[in-house]
Amino acid sequence: MDYISPKEAVLKVKQWPKVTIAAGRRHTVGLKSDGTVTAVGDNKYGQCDVSGWRDIGAVAAGNVHMATNTGNAHTIGLKSDSTVAAAGWNKHDQCDVNDWRDIVAVAAGWCRTIGLKSDGTVAAVGRNNEGECNVSGWRDIVAVAAGDWHTIGLILDGTVTAAGNNRYHQCNVSGWCNIVAVGAGYLHTIGLKSDGTVVAVGMNKNDQCDVSDWRGIVAIAVGSNHTIGLKLDGTVTAVGWNEYGQCNVSDWRDIVAIAAGCAHTVGLKSDGTVVAVGDNEYGQCDVSGWRAIQLPNN
Repeated sequence: MDYISPKEAVLKVKQWPKVTIAAGRRHTVGLKSDGTVTAVGDNKYGQCDVSGWRDIGAVAAGNVHMATNTGNAHTIGLKSDSTVAAAGWNKHDQCDVNDWRDIVAVAAGWCRTIGLKSDGTVAAVGRNNEGECNVSGWRDIVAVAAGDWHTIGLILDGTVTAAGNNRYHQCNVSGWCNIVAVGAGYLHTIGLKSDGTVVAVGMNKNDQCDVSDWRGIVAIAVGSNHTIGLKLDGTVTAVGWNEYGQCNVSDWRDIVAIAAGCAHTVGLKSDGTVVAVGDNEYGQCDVSGWRAIQLPNN
Protein backbone atom coordinates (compact mmCIF):
# COMPACT_ATOMS: atom_id res chain seq x y z
CA MET A 1 0.00 0.00 0.00
CA ASP A 2 1.39 3.40 -0.99
CA TYR A 3 2.11 5.67 1.93
CA ILE A 4 0.47 9.09 1.85
CA SER A 5 1.27 11.82 4.31
CA PRO A 6 -1.41 13.24 6.63
CA LYS A 7 -1.37 16.41 4.54
CA GLU A 8 -2.03 14.45 1.34
CA ALA A 9 -4.81 12.58 3.10
CA VAL A 10 -6.49 15.84 4.03
CA LEU A 11 -6.18 17.12 0.47
CA LYS A 12 -7.75 13.92 -0.84
CA VAL A 13 -10.83 14.21 1.34
CA LYS A 14 -11.13 18.00 1.14
CA GLN A 15 -14.60 18.92 -0.05
CA TRP A 16 -13.90 21.65 -2.56
CA PRO A 17 -16.80 24.08 -2.76
CA LYS A 18 -18.89 23.52 -5.88
CA VAL A 19 -19.72 26.93 -7.29
CA THR A 20 -23.02 26.57 -9.12
CA ILE A 21 -23.79 30.23 -9.86
CA ALA A 22 -21.32 32.78 -11.19
CA ALA A 23 -21.53 36.43 -12.20
CA GLY A 24 -19.29 38.41 -14.52
CA ARG A 25 -19.15 41.95 -15.79
CA ARG A 26 -22.29 41.60 -17.91
CA HIS A 27 -23.41 37.99 -17.69
CA THR A 28 -24.62 35.38 -15.21
CA VAL A 29 -24.05 31.63 -15.32
CA GLY A 30 -25.98 28.84 -13.62
CA LEU A 31 -25.18 25.15 -13.28
CA LYS A 32 -28.26 22.96 -13.50
CA SER A 33 -28.81 19.84 -11.47
CA ASP A 34 -28.41 17.66 -14.59
CA GLY A 35 -24.87 18.95 -15.21
CA THR A 36 -25.81 21.34 -18.02
CA VAL A 37 -25.22 25.08 -17.89
CA THR A 38 -27.38 28.11 -18.62
CA ALA A 39 -26.34 31.73 -19.07
CA VAL A 40 -27.88 35.16 -19.61
CA GLY A 41 -26.50 38.56 -20.46
CA ASP A 42 -23.97 39.96 -22.90
CA ASN A 43 -22.78 37.38 -25.41
CA LYS A 44 -20.54 39.53 -27.60
CA TYR A 45 -17.66 37.06 -27.37
CA GLY A 46 -19.71 33.90 -26.95
CA GLN A 47 -19.33 33.83 -23.19
CA CYS A 48 -22.92 32.62 -22.90
CA ASP A 49 -22.49 29.85 -25.49
CA VAL A 50 -22.59 27.09 -22.89
CA SER A 51 -25.77 25.24 -23.89
CA GLY A 52 -23.74 22.34 -25.26
CA TRP A 53 -21.77 21.75 -22.09
CA ARG A 54 -22.39 18.47 -20.26
CA ASP A 55 -21.21 16.82 -17.03
CA ILE A 56 -20.24 20.13 -15.45
CA GLY A 57 -19.66 20.25 -11.69
CA ALA A 58 -18.78 23.92 -11.13
CA VAL A 59 -18.73 27.22 -13.02
CA ALA A 60 -16.81 30.50 -13.01
CA ALA A 61 -17.29 33.80 -14.85
CA GLY A 62 -14.66 36.36 -15.74
CA ASN A 63 -15.37 39.72 -14.15
CA VAL A 64 -13.88 43.19 -14.46
CA HIS A 65 -14.64 46.63 -13.07
CA MET A 66 -16.94 48.96 -14.94
CA ALA A 67 -15.13 51.20 -17.41
CA THR A 68 -15.62 52.22 -21.02
CA ASN A 69 -12.82 49.92 -22.20
CA THR A 70 -13.87 46.84 -20.24
CA GLY A 71 -16.63 44.29 -20.40
CA ASN A 72 -15.33 41.43 -22.50
CA ALA A 73 -15.60 38.19 -20.56
CA HIS A 74 -15.28 34.43 -20.56
CA THR A 75 -16.96 31.50 -18.82
CA ILE A 76 -15.32 28.43 -17.31
CA GLY A 77 -16.83 25.05 -16.54
CA LEU A 78 -15.22 22.36 -14.40
CA LYS A 79 -16.19 18.95 -15.73
CA SER A 80 -16.89 15.84 -13.67
CA ASP A 81 -13.74 14.19 -15.07
CA SER A 82 -11.62 17.07 -13.67
CA THR A 83 -11.02 18.66 -17.08
CA VAL A 84 -12.09 22.20 -17.93
CA ALA A 85 -14.28 23.81 -20.58
CA ALA A 86 -14.14 27.45 -21.64
CA ALA A 87 -16.17 29.85 -23.76
CA GLY A 88 -15.86 33.51 -24.61
CA TRP A 89 -13.18 36.13 -24.98
CA ASN A 90 -9.72 34.63 -25.47
CA LYS A 91 -7.49 37.55 -26.42
CA HIS A 92 -5.03 36.69 -23.64
CA ASP A 93 -5.33 32.89 -24.00
CA GLN A 94 -7.49 32.79 -20.88
CA CYS A 95 -9.60 30.05 -22.45
CA ASP A 96 -6.64 27.80 -23.30
CA VAL A 97 -7.45 25.18 -20.68
CA ASN A 98 -8.02 22.14 -22.90
CA ASP A 99 -4.93 20.37 -21.60
CA TRP A 100 -5.70 20.87 -17.91
CA ARG A 101 -6.19 17.71 -15.85
CA ASP A 102 -6.91 16.84 -12.21
CA ILE A 103 -8.65 20.17 -11.59
CA VAL A 104 -10.93 20.37 -8.54
CA ALA A 105 -11.85 24.07 -8.52
CA VAL A 106 -11.74 27.00 -10.94
CA ALA A 107 -11.74 30.78 -10.74
CA ALA A 108 -11.97 33.37 -13.50
CA GLY A 109 -10.59 36.88 -13.28
CA TRP A 110 -10.02 39.68 -15.74
CA CYS A 111 -8.38 38.03 -18.79
CA ARG A 112 -7.28 34.91 -16.92
CA THR A 113 -8.31 31.55 -15.55
CA ILE A 114 -7.08 29.85 -12.40
CA GLY A 115 -7.30 26.11 -11.79
CA LEU A 116 -6.76 24.33 -8.48
CA LYS A 117 -5.33 20.84 -8.87
CA SER A 118 -6.12 17.87 -6.65
CA ASP A 119 -2.57 17.86 -5.29
CA GLY A 120 -2.91 21.42 -3.98
CA THR A 121 -0.94 23.12 -6.76
CA VAL A 122 -2.37 25.79 -9.02
CA ALA A 123 -2.44 26.39 -12.78
CA ALA A 124 -3.02 29.73 -14.49
CA VAL A 125 -3.45 31.03 -18.03
CA GLY A 126 -4.07 34.48 -19.41
CA ARG A 127 -2.91 38.02 -18.79
CA ASN A 128 0.06 38.26 -16.43
CA ASN A 129 1.08 41.91 -16.71
CA GLU A 130 0.81 42.36 -12.94
CA GLY A 131 2.14 38.93 -11.95
CA GLU A 132 -1.38 37.68 -11.25
CA CYS A 133 -0.59 34.32 -12.86
CA ASN A 134 2.61 33.74 -10.88
CA VAL A 135 1.17 30.86 -8.88
CA SER A 136 3.36 27.97 -10.00
CA GLY A 137 5.13 27.87 -6.65
CA TRP A 138 1.97 27.64 -4.59
CA ARG A 139 1.45 24.46 -2.57
CA ASP A 140 -1.23 22.99 -0.28
CA ILE A 141 -3.91 25.26 -1.75
CA VAL A 142 -7.54 24.35 -1.08
CA ALA A 143 -9.36 27.30 -2.70
CA VAL A 144 -8.61 30.07 -5.21
CA ALA A 145 -10.11 33.45 -6.06
CA ALA A 146 -9.38 35.86 -8.89
CA GLY A 147 -9.83 39.62 -8.87
CA ASP A 148 -9.12 42.02 -11.69
CA TRP A 149 -5.35 41.98 -11.32
CA HIS A 150 -4.65 39.82 -8.28
CA THR A 151 -5.07 36.17 -7.38
CA ILE A 152 -5.71 34.73 -3.93
CA GLY A 153 -4.97 31.25 -2.64
CA LEU A 154 -6.32 29.70 0.55
CA ILE A 155 -3.78 27.36 2.12
CA LEU A 156 -4.60 24.11 3.89
CA ASP A 157 -3.59 25.54 7.28
CA GLY A 158 -6.07 28.43 7.03
CA THR A 159 -3.56 31.05 5.96
CA VAL A 160 -3.67 32.93 2.68
CA THR A 161 -1.27 33.78 -0.14
CA ALA A 162 -1.56 36.30 -2.96
CA ALA A 163 -0.02 37.27 -6.30
CA GLY A 164 -0.43 40.26 -8.56
CA ASN A 165 -1.20 43.94 -8.23
CA ASN A 166 -0.93 45.28 -4.68
CA ARG A 167 -1.37 48.99 -5.26
CA TYR A 168 -4.16 49.22 -2.70
CA HIS A 169 -2.72 46.54 -0.39
CA GLN A 170 -5.25 44.01 -1.65
CA CYS A 171 -2.53 41.35 -1.42
CA ASN A 172 -1.63 42.07 2.22
CA VAL A 173 -3.10 38.84 3.53
CA SER A 174 -0.01 37.22 5.03
CA GLY A 175 -1.24 37.81 8.57
CA TRP A 176 -4.61 36.17 8.06
CA CYS A 177 -5.37 32.89 9.83
CA ASN A 178 -8.31 30.54 10.43
CA ILE A 179 -9.66 31.41 6.98
CA VAL A 180 -12.12 29.01 5.33
CA ALA A 181 -13.04 30.95 2.16
CA VAL A 182 -11.63 33.81 0.09
CA GLY A 183 -12.95 36.29 -2.44
CA ALA A 184 -11.35 38.91 -4.66
CA GLY A 185 -12.81 42.02 -6.26
CA TYR A 186 -11.45 44.83 -8.37
CA LEU A 187 -9.03 46.12 -5.74
CA HIS A 188 -10.04 44.40 -2.50
CA THR A 189 -9.83 40.96 -0.92
CA ILE A 190 -12.19 39.28 1.54
CA GLY A 191 -11.61 36.34 3.87
CA LEU A 192 -14.22 34.33 5.76
CA LYS A 193 -13.00 33.04 9.11
CA SER A 194 -13.96 29.78 10.74
CA ASP A 195 -15.90 31.62 13.45
CA GLY A 196 -18.20 33.28 10.91
CA THR A 197 -16.52 36.67 10.98
CA VAL A 198 -15.00 38.36 7.94
CA VAL A 199 -11.75 40.22 7.24
CA ALA A 200 -10.91 42.55 4.38
CA VAL A 201 -7.98 44.42 2.83
CA GLY A 202 -7.62 46.74 -0.11
CA MET A 203 -9.44 49.73 -1.51
CA ASN A 204 -12.32 50.89 0.66
CA LYS A 205 -13.51 53.92 -1.27
CA ASN A 206 -17.06 52.55 -1.36
CA ASP A 207 -16.95 50.93 2.11
CA GLN A 208 -16.62 47.53 0.44
CA CYS A 209 -14.23 46.48 3.22
CA ASP A 210 -16.51 47.48 6.10
CA VAL A 211 -17.21 43.93 7.22
CA SER A 212 -15.66 43.90 10.68
CA ASP A 213 -19.04 43.76 12.41
CA TRP A 214 -20.39 40.84 10.35
CA ARG A 215 -21.27 37.70 12.31
CA GLY A 216 -22.70 34.30 11.46
CA ILE A 217 -21.46 34.38 7.87
CA VAL A 218 -21.21 31.05 6.02
CA ALA A 219 -20.27 32.23 2.50
CA ILE A 220 -18.91 35.33 0.80
CA ALA A 221 -19.06 36.80 -2.70
CA VAL A 222 -17.11 39.74 -3.98
CA GLY A 223 -18.06 42.08 -6.80
CA SER A 224 -15.93 44.79 -8.32
CA ASN A 225 -16.63 47.24 -5.51
CA HIS A 226 -19.15 45.48 -3.26
CA THR A 227 -19.07 42.58 -0.83
CA ILE A 228 -21.83 40.08 -0.10
CA GLY A 229 -22.21 37.81 2.91
CA LEU A 230 -24.54 34.83 3.26
CA LYS A 231 -25.75 34.23 6.79
CA LEU A 232 -26.46 30.95 8.50
CA ASP A 233 -30.20 31.72 8.50
CA GLY A 234 -30.33 32.11 4.71
CA THR A 235 -30.45 35.89 4.72
CA VAL A 236 -27.89 38.09 2.99
CA THR A 237 -25.96 41.22 3.93
CA ALA A 238 -24.03 43.62 1.72
CA VAL A 239 -21.65 46.57 1.82
CA GLY A 240 -20.04 48.72 -0.82
CA TRP A 241 -20.91 50.39 -4.09
CA ASN A 242 -24.67 50.39 -4.62
CA GLU A 243 -25.26 52.66 -7.60
CA TYR A 244 -27.24 49.94 -9.39
CA GLY A 245 -28.94 48.52 -6.32
CA GLN A 246 -26.56 45.57 -6.24
CA CYS A 247 -26.51 45.71 -2.43
CA ASN A 248 -30.31 45.68 -2.05
CA VAL A 249 -30.46 42.13 -0.70
CA SER A 250 -31.88 42.67 2.78
CA ASP A 251 -35.21 41.10 1.87
CA TRP A 252 -33.74 37.89 0.44
CA ARG A 253 -34.65 34.66 2.23
CA ASP A 254 -33.82 30.94 1.91
CA ILE A 255 -30.55 31.68 0.11
CA VAL A 256 -27.97 28.86 -0.08
CA ALA A 257 -25.35 30.40 -2.40
CA ILE A 258 -24.36 33.85 -3.63
CA ALA A 259 -22.40 35.35 -6.53
CA ALA A 260 -21.35 38.90 -7.30
CA GLY A 261 -20.55 40.43 -10.67
CA CYS A 262 -19.27 43.86 -11.46
CA ALA A 263 -22.47 45.62 -10.45
CA HIS A 264 -25.02 42.87 -9.85
CA THR A 265 -25.63 40.25 -7.20
CA VAL A 266 -27.13 36.79 -7.59
CA GLY A 267 -28.65 34.50 -4.99
CA LEU A 268 -29.52 30.81 -5.28
CA LYS A 269 -32.54 29.77 -3.24
CA SER A 270 -33.03 26.45 -1.52
CA ASP A 271 -35.65 25.45 -4.11
CA GLY A 272 -33.19 25.83 -7.00
CA THR A 273 -34.54 29.15 -8.23
CA VAL A 274 -32.44 32.30 -8.54
CA VAL A 275 -32.85 35.96 -7.62
CA ALA A 276 -30.78 38.90 -8.82
CA VAL A 277 -30.43 42.63 -8.21
CA GLY A 278 -28.30 45.35 -9.73
CA ASP A 279 -27.17 46.37 -13.19
CA ASN A 280 -29.33 44.69 -15.82
CA GLU A 281 -28.31 46.59 -18.96
CA TYR A 282 -27.45 43.35 -20.75
CA GLY A 283 -30.13 41.17 -19.16
CA GLN A 284 -27.66 39.67 -16.71
CA CYS A 285 -30.30 39.75 -13.98
CA ASP A 286 -32.96 38.00 -16.06
CA VAL A 287 -32.83 34.80 -14.03
CA SER A 288 -36.38 34.65 -12.71
CA GLY A 289 -37.21 31.80 -15.08
CA TRP A 290 -34.32 29.62 -14.00
CA ARG A 291 -35.22 26.32 -12.34
CA ALA A 292 -33.35 23.32 -10.99
CA ILE A 293 -30.07 25.14 -10.44
CA GLN A 294 -27.79 22.79 -8.54
CA LEU A 295 -27.44 23.47 -4.84
CA PRO A 296 -23.81 23.94 -3.78
CA ASN A 297 -23.52 20.79 -1.68
CA ASN A 298 -25.34 18.38 -3.99
